[in-house]
Amino acid sequence: MSTEIQEMPEPGEIILATITKVMDHGAYVTLDEYDDIQGFLHISEIAPGWIRSVSRFVRDGEKKVLLVKKVNAQRGDIDLSLKQVSKDQKKQKLKEVKKFEKGKTLLQNVQEKAKLSDEEVEKLEDNIYSKFDSVYDAFILIGRNGIESVKELKLAKKTATVIEDICSKIKLPSVEIRGIMEITNNQSNGVEIIKKTLLDIIKKDSTIDITYLGAPKYRLSITSEDFKSAEKLLKPIIEEIETNIEKKKGSFKFTREDSKKTREN
Repeated sequence: MSTEIQEMPEPGEIILATITKVMDHGAYVTLDEYDDIQGFLHISEIAPGWIRSVSRFVRDGEKKVLLVKKVNAQRGDIDLSLKQVSKDQKKQKLKEVKKFEKGKTLLQNVQEKAKLSDEEVEKLEDNIYSKFDSVYDAFILIGRNGIESVKELKLAKKTATVIEDICSKIKLPSVEIRGIMEITNNQSNGVEIIKKTLLDIIKKDSTIDITYLGAPKYRLSITSEDFKSAEKLLKPIIEEIETNIEKKKGSFKFTREDSKKTREN
């Protein structure tokens, strides 16, 4: 008789589950992150208001982000809710799952290329999780800053070389914020003043790009690893351009455009 204790989720936890059986009064699901143990989603927790048909909201084989309402470990009962999961919670959970899956794929690549045993790759995974929230986060850091950025992991030389090679091929996630600058200077050397001001800015940082759209408009874009750092760069750049243009008796106006986020591999 097995004495192994099945790990159970905690009430209030957000989990990913697969619908396995839709019924008139709700749906049975398996919890993807808990060895596919079973939980139940009652009709009253599927959507607000009166529900005529459960199958309008959930289907067999469909994956759903759910909230754990109650857990009875002795009976093995897990009560779940779909309607109490917010859009932000759903988005965050799916992001975490995506990161986990990417990390799994990256570790498989390391195992194949470094010829690691299952036990060795499991130890490597545990080592990474002791320092990072996910394998994917660790590999992105290496992709940005090199293998030295994770020296605390004390990786074997062969494994480190393989990981660094894999990370060099990852398309790093980034964001782009941008806007339109309207710059004029009616002096005889006005064009040269504008050109020099903008070239001086570009030379300062390789993440800055300025595109001429036709007088008097120029597009300024800044690429960074996240919106916070990009926004931090933007303000002083705009202020510097505006100050230098107005010092030379020119005019300056800046209008923000929609930001963009690159897809992660």
